Amino acid sequence: MSVRPLLPTGAPVTARGARFGGLDGLRAIAVGMVLVYHLFPSALPGGFLGVDVFFVMSGFLITSLLLRELEKTGRIDLLAFWQRRARRLLPAVALVVLVSTSLALAASRDLLVGVAQQIAGALLFVSNWVFIANGSDYFARDAPELFRNFWSLALEEQFYIVLPLIAVVVFKLRSRITWAIPLAALGLGSAFLMAALANGEADPTRIYFGSDSHSFGLFLGAAMAVLLSRGGNRALGRAGQAASLAVAVAGFTVLGFLAFALREATPESFLGGFQLATLAALAIVWAITREGAVIGRWLDVTPLRWIGERSYGIYLWHWPLLVIVTSIATGAGLGKSWIVPVVTLLLTVTFAALSYRFVEQPVRRVGLRGALVRWFSPRSYTPRRKKISITLAGVLAITFPLTGIAVAIAPAQTSSEDSIRRGQEMLEADRSAGSVSGDEAAGTTSDEEPTSPEEAPPLITIEGRDVTAVGDSVMLASYPELTEAFPGIEVDAAVSRGVWAGVDIVAGMAAQGTLREVVVVGLGTNGPVEVEALAALKEAVGARQLVLVDAHAERDWIAEVNTVLTSFAAEHRGVTLARWDAAVAGTPEFLAEDGIHPGPEGGEIYAASIRTALDELLAPGESAGWATPRR
Repeated sequence: MSVRPLLPTGAPVTARGARFGGLDGLRAIAVGMVLVYHLFPSALPGGFLGVDVFFVMSGFLITSLLLRELEKTGRIDLLAFWQRRARRLLPAVALVVLVSTSLALAASRDLLVGVAQQIAGALLFVSNWVFIANGSDYFARDAPELFRNFWSLALEEQFYIVLPLIAVVVFKLRSRITWAIPLAALGLGSAFLMAALANGEADPTRIYFGSDSHSFGLFLGAAMAVLLSRGGNRALGRAGQAASLAVAVAGFTVLGFLAFALREATPESFLGGFQLATLAALAIVWAITREGAVIGRWLDVTPLRWIGERSYGIYLWHWPLLVIVTSIATGAGLGKSWIVPVVTLLLTVTFAALSYRFVEQPVRRVGLRGALVRWFSPRSYTPRRKKISITLAGVLAITFPLTGIAVAIAPAQTSSEDSIRRGQEMLEADRSAGSVSGDEAAGTTSDEEPTSPEEAPPLITIEGRDVTAVGDSVMLASYPELTEAFPGIEVDAAVSRGVWAGVDIVAGMAAQGTLREVVVVGLGTNGPVEVEALAALKEAVGARQLVLVDAHAERDWIAEVNTVLTSFAAEHRGVTLARWDAAVAGTPEFLAEDGIHPGPEGGEIYAASIRTALDELLAPGESAGWATPRR
């Protein structure tokens, strides 16, 4: 029995066994796009397209490997193929899951919400569908799932199961062009399905995570591999070199433009953005893998090659480490500092390099059983291997039980969800009891007709019965403390609400004559605030007094939101600012672990910041709109 020599470490191969040039470098670029997108979101808004570059490369390379096997042996060994894929993918996944879950247990219980389902999804190759079923939002940055990035791995693993089954049937056809037709048809069908779902206003995460709607890069890469395998990969002449270089430059130009211009979860991303990025990736892969292509040699420079060989581990590690480091930094009040991305990047590269050298490569070369023998057999020990074996044994001995504990004690929901639920339940109970429903919830009692601000007597004090409050989940979480501080206050608060939604609500109340004499609005947490929205809000409020609550969160837009709110309050009579951000900044222990939603003590601070703003309305020189005190 002859033994086939091992290929160079990590070397992608052509259908005839020669190494494809440039793919490791392209992997480095693709994983770099994803890293920048997650670590520095504003720097590369469309960096998520790096995943689609991976899809094209994976479809192209795996199909090339199948064609190589078919050409060499005359058949495709399905079990051997799946075994090789499992050997390549699963050891790194297992290590990331064990270590990350253990670190998350030490960092924050919030990170463990749904961790059992996430681990099961990872091991069963269905993470993307688990997240869809759970209503996860890929593009949300609050309380993210620990293994959210495993969605793309699941989609690739499903492709690795399906592709050989298709190949066994399709490769029996006579012409290689006919081999490519079913693969191309599946790819085009998936691309059109993404657009159709977007036209139907389907949930963006459903479109993005769906195996049916986001596998076109894999299938089109596979179809291209089949077409290019006709007649082999011939060396390029001078004209061919120029053509491949031009195609590669065009592909990188398109991909770069989309990476800077495309925005996440937008209709244009699904209605052509992802599809165009995939075409650009196909062009790049075609250009750099031609035998002797100069662009392929350029991409094979040592730093890119090193990163590309470890790109799988870098992709797996970066997201759970980012979530864990962010959680720790937020608790320490450092959530917006440069420390989070820098520490995450250093840990990612370190962990990925160690995993590649001491776990992935040994298993890939000699299989799991052979690697275990090498790691733990006393007969194979050298002083260096003994240290490695002891370290690996220690990691497994610690992380296995910690992962079990994490799964056992994982909470059903995050602390921020607990805070919001506390406010929501009390609000619903009050409405059911009638204390904030019917006429009172609309701003009046059954014995009192609604009044316009022109008819209302001036205020000397502001009580809860004078106030309508409209807000987001932060106000909702503070509802128990608001009602205690302002008995009779009317509160309309909901999760994920923005300023324009508040404009509509306030305008509706004003039109019905139910808007009270003082309007408190806290709607800066969930997105940028435009001056036009505030002007529309002020117009809806009319001559009433308006209190704007500023925002506190580790989000990119918060500083600008607070600047806009402060300026607007300073420039308009009858408007003042409740400084919630400054009031709570020094007490992170009074917030949920997301650093945004208040607990009971934080709710008291929220209510106190509004009371201070209301007092400013009545202070001398600050009571625009109120002529004389109301007795």
